[in-house]
Amino acid sequence: MKRLCVFCGSSSGRPSLYGEAARELGRALAARGLGLVYGAGHLGLMGVIADAALAAGAPVIGVIPRAMVEKELAHAGLTRLHIVDTMHQRKALMAELSDAFATLPGALGTADELFEILTWAQLGLHSKPIGILNVGGYFDPLLMWLDQAVKEGFLKAMHRQLLREASGPEALLDMLQSHQPGQSAGKWIDERDL
Repeated sequence: MKRLCVFCGSSSGRPSLYGEAARELGRALAARGLGLVYGAGHLGLMGVIADAALAAGAPVIGVIPRAMVEKELAHAGLTRLHIVDTMHQRKALMAELSDAFATLPGALGTADELFEILTWAQLGLHSKPIGILNVGGYFDPLLMWLDQAVKEGFLKAMHRQLLREASGPEALLDMLQSHQPGQSAGKWIDERDL
């Protein structure tokens, strides 16, 4: 793994533990010689992780739609900034530039990015590892919902396993770096295999 794509909030959230976790992850990336790919914002957790990674010497690549640049939301000090036309292009380029994916606390945009990359993995479009940094149990309700989707027959257990969880930045990076791509049966398998 050379570059980690991080999805996270453009807000900081209320408890300071979210910002502390983002800062720690940015520093940990640099300490391991890894680069950061993210949505190029300077606000919220996005800005925190970018600033921490840059300050610690990690290369940071941002990808942002032109409309957000025009609203002055882009981070001005990145190693490289890619400006695209649409949110779809943003997500596709972030995925292309990355070897693994991590999600920190956020809201709608963060969930959109996470679930799109999970769906692509479910469909066999990539086999890159996907993890969440479950700071202070922030993602517990989401994980319970996924487990309920398996229980109720909407999600296969093998696809539930595509999303892995860690409670700290170092554990998250260990998990992502030790990932061994498994066999992907794809979303639609023979009903007899269920």
